[in-house]
Amino acid sequence: MANSERFPIASAYDAEPAFNPWLIRLPILAIIGGMLWIAILSLALLAYWRVMDGRILPGVHIYGVNVGGMSPAQAAAAVEAAFTYDDQAVFTFRDPQGGRFWQYSARDLGVTFAADDAVNAAYQIGREATPIRSLIEQGLTWLNGRSVSPIVRYEQAAALAALERIAAEIERPAIDARLIFDGAAVQATPGQVGRALDRRGTLARLDAAILSLTTGAEIPLVVTETAPAAWDAELAASRAMTAVSAPIILTAEDAQGNSLGPWTISTEQIAALLSVEAVQNPDGTLRYDASVNTEPFRAALEALAPGLLIPQRDARYHFDTASRSLLVIQSAVDQRTLDIDATLQAIEAAIFSPTNRIVPLVFQYTPPRYHNRMTAQELGITELIAEGVSSYAGSPRARIDNILLSAARFDGLVIAPGETFSFNRYVGDITPEAGYVASKVIYGDRTIDGVGGGVCQVSTTAFRAAFYAGYPFTEWHAHSYRVGYYERGDPEGVGMDAAIYIGELDLRFINDTPYHLLIETSVSPASQTVHFRFYSTRVGRRVIKQGPTIVSVDPPLPTRYEVNSALQPGQELWVDWAAEGAFIEIGRLIVDENGSILSRQSFNRQYQPWGAIVQVAPGDPRLG
Repeated sequence: MANSERFPIASAYDAEPAFNPWLIRLPILAIIGGMLWIAILSLALLAYWRVMDGRILPGVHIYGVNVGGMSPAQAAAAVEAAFTYDDQAVFTFRDPQGGRFWQYSARDLGVTFAADDAVNAAYQIGREATPIRSLIEQGLTWLNGRSVSPIVRYEQAAALAALERIAAEIERPAIDARLIFDGAAVQATPGQVGRALDRRGTLARLDAAILSLTTGAEIPLVVTETAPAAWDAELAASRAMTAVSAPIILTAEDAQGNSLGPWTISTEQIAALLSVEAVQNPDGTLRYDASVNTEPFRAALEALAPGLLIPQRDARYHFDTASRSLLVIQSAVDQRTLDIDATLQAIEAAIFSPTNRIVPLVFQYTPPRYHNRMTAQELGITELIAEGVSSYAGSPRARIDNILLSAARFDGLVIAPGETFSFNRYVGDITPEAGYVASKVIYGDRTIDGVGGGVCQVSTTAFRAAFYAGYPFTEWHAHSYRVGYYERGDPEGVGMDAAIYIGELDLRFINDTPYHLLIETSVSPASQTVHFRFYSTRVGRRVIKQGPTIVSVDPPLPTRYEVNSALQPGQELWVDWAAEGAFIEIGRLIVDENGSILSRQSFNRQYQPWGAIVQVAPGDPRLG
């Protein structure tokens, strides 16, 4: 029983289940359905592609124009009709100086719309290299739309060409100011600022406006200005016109204050010497300056200079023994010489002066060594140190006149320490023009009438004063024969004379002391004597004269007779007189205060015998 109860249960669950055919049918149906859908979609896609072949996908826009479904040609036409920027956008170029302006459209400046390029870009949307990428791109375009940026071409060459046209109107070179001379007329032209268009700078401003596709803009031109090197010539022109406005008058005065000249420099002469030059300023710019070359006047001034010279003249003095001071007997005169350089500068200044056209000549003044305010203490003049005296008794009037004139040449003269006294230097020219007259002079081997006879009287007196002052002689000459004037009534005796002859014989001695020597001269008509007084300061020396000693005497030469056709028989004319010859010894000892000999000098001389000369009528038996 038990076994029979288990078997039914087992048989119920152990039987095989029944097969369901839908388990196979459903997958097959699903696959077939999918394939049908794919086929349907493929057919639909193929149909879409066929429809859109040669057309732009829907949803594509160019420059705001919906070009979906359009052919490239249709799209290009539509977009070109919509793009008016190149003609409507106007750009105004304005000159910042003067307000001038120039207007150009965007097209004039090289802006064009590349429609074909934009359409080609739109047409390529959804047409990728692979179908899958194309489907994806097409789907996204259909769902979201797609905008193609407009392609605008900008040819800068056209813009540069427009700027070149503008530059031709506004550009100008910098021009320097100029001066133009036309004879004596002067004309100035001012400088001009140069202007140049900065093409690249202006183009950069234009580029910014075009690339932002603004509908128009004002473009300030970028202009560079160049100042002229020489800006203004008015000042130089004014100077030049002043220079030739009137002649220059040169004036001067002589030593007495009398007017000299005038001398005139004409405007034509000035104009010929004017020049205008560019001068660099500190900032590097240039300016014009008018100048005049006065050097051509130098030769004329040099020719004038000698006639304008006022020689320098030392003051001359007398010594007042009571006050021991100097008394001016002849005022000092500063030497006046023409200062040519300073005069040329004064001429130049007057040439450029509108009012002062008169130029006093400029002089240099050199003060003399001895002026009017000199004191005896300054010169070391304190006392009379020596004196020379000679007699001119028996002299004719002409000889006395020459003595008076020549002696005055030495009155008040100052000889500096170490200076050499020259008689000929201070006596000056012995000529009629200097005031000398004819008198007897020794010439060669005879006494003749000559200008200046008697001057040796003065040189003899000067010699004696210098002899006793102890000054050393550097030149001294005795007369050829014994002169009676120096022996008759002369306490000095024979031998103390000195002959001079301008250009040949001179009397010279040195002031060998540290003190100045003042020479005073005078002629006494009452005693018929000439005096030389030497004032200075003694230096502790005394002079002892030795002699004169007549060593030997020679008789006069025989009388000579000469024919004079102006004389009648029996008449005679004595032109020279006989004189004995002699050898004379004179010594000078210079001793100090103690009597010690400081120096010894001999003044020995040989006087030649002299024969009388008598002129007689022709045929006189005494003629040889």
